[in-house]
Amino acid sequence: MEKTLAGLLALLPQAQVLGAVDKLITDITADSRVVEQGSLFICLRGATVDGHKFLPMAAAKGAVAALVEEVPDQVPVGLTLIKVADTRAAMEVVTPYFFDYPGRQLRMLGVTGTNGKTTTTNIMRLILRQAGYKVGLIGTINIMVENEVTVSHNTTPDVVDLQKYLYKMVQAGCQYAVMEVSSHALALQRVAGCEYDCAVLTNITQDHLDFHKTLENYRDAKSLLFEGLADGRKPNKHAVFNMDDPSSAIIMARTKVPCLTYGKAATNDIYPLHFKVEAKHMQLSLHTPAGQMDLELKITGEFNVYNVMAAVAAMLAENIPAATICQVLDGFDGVPGRFQLVEAGQPYTVIVDYAHTPDGLENVLRTARSITKGKLWVVFGCGGDRDNKKRPIMAGIALALANQVVVTSDNPRTEDPELIIDEIFNGFQQIPAGKGVHRLSDRREAIEFVLAHAQPEDVVLLAGKGHENYQILKDHTIHFDDREVVLEYWSEK
Repeated sequence: MEKTLAGLLALLPQAQVLGAVDKLITDITADSRVVEQGSLFICLRGATVDGHKFLPMAAAKGAVAALVEEVPDQVPVGLTLIKVADTRAAMEVVTPYFFDYPGRQLRMLGVTGTNGKTTTTNIMRLILRQAGYKVGLIGTINIMVENEVTVSHNTTPDVVDLQKYLYKMVQAGCQYAVMEVSSHALALQRVAGCEYDCAVLTNITQDHLDFHKTLENYRDAKSLLFEGLADGRKPNKHAVFNMDDPSSAIIMARTKVPCLTYGKAATNDIYPLHFKVEAKHMQLSLHTPAGQMDLELKITGEFNVYNVMAAVAAMLAENIPAATICQVLDGFDGVPGRFQLVEAGQPYTVIVDYAHTPDGLENVLRTARSITKGKLWVVFGCGGDRDNKKRPIMAGIALALANQVVVTSDNPRTEDPELIIDEIFNGFQQIPAGKGVHRLSDRREAIEFVLAHAQPEDVVLLAGKGHENYQILKDHTIHFDDREVVLEYWSEK
């Protein structure tokens, strides 16, 4: 992939250029560590790091041009500077162009919402592949170009990385890209240059208010995905809405493409005729525009009924045959860290789940409650440097639905774990007779405490980290996997 510097400059008519323009650009990056010969280096100002300080390093590693907001006193020899008012805005313009607008070449299916994105997108990917398409996936757990897998660091990558991955998908012959689209990505324009063909809303509940400040701002950010559907030239665009979520009606009113709805009511395009939840599987019959679907699922929980309906709606909008959809759903056994059973020979049930929001925790606890014959134990914490308003709320939910609550650390980041737990404990106003609340800030110790005390017919829910195999502490990150702790504990038994 290469473009002339003159071609990039044509997109930035207000830019001031210092240096030669007869250069060939062979890569774009905002990370000085990965600059290579022929790169355009973008100087971004962040909360703690200013990319302008790394201009000399970028030039030494082979950058031939740089996007800047200010011109340094000493310009590295041979480096052409492109001065703009906002390097981030300029990046959003030139990056999709550099990669030939891959988000316009692929059919782009975006799933947004507080919970359910990962399961929904993984179901969609499998259905599309079963239908004979080559598919890329971008999500919380990983990024997939057909069978090539890369571990994700953000739910939605930044502009440069996203365009690189989409370009790789085009080069690999993919026809579809299925994406989890975060509210941060929409608000910060990480998806610039992408033309979406179908957008799915799972739900909107409290999360990320440290960034968005209000639930209305959070919803408005999600809404951008749907408002932009009418832009562009690709045919057959649709939006999919969960009508049991109050935000759907608000966002649907802003959407200018055909809509499919799902929910419990028979007024929806897709709704459950009946479902039966068991410990390890679920029976589900759906009314759909393509006829009734009778499913024997290897996933369980009412929240997964919604994930399945969302995926079915999106696939029907893409004209995938109902028989193909049913075939995949009957064989789908979930994704890592999403109501995942851990079998280590223990006499009780252990479930690992990514639930880290009030709504997510309530959903998985209700499902766990429905399959619990003995006591329900829950181990959870709250991430540091994130929305602290949800901490006492999650405590109240845990106390209401579980018999024994163990509060511990999640990813404390720069916050003191004990202070995070203090804020969680503000939600334990009165502890009912027969219930217990425990405080163990060391996550391994907390998990092992529960594993030592749970009895046959009890259910243990380890919430918050799900698929993650690390824990982010103040000044370093350590390897930590809830599933491994369980397996190691019982291997010693």
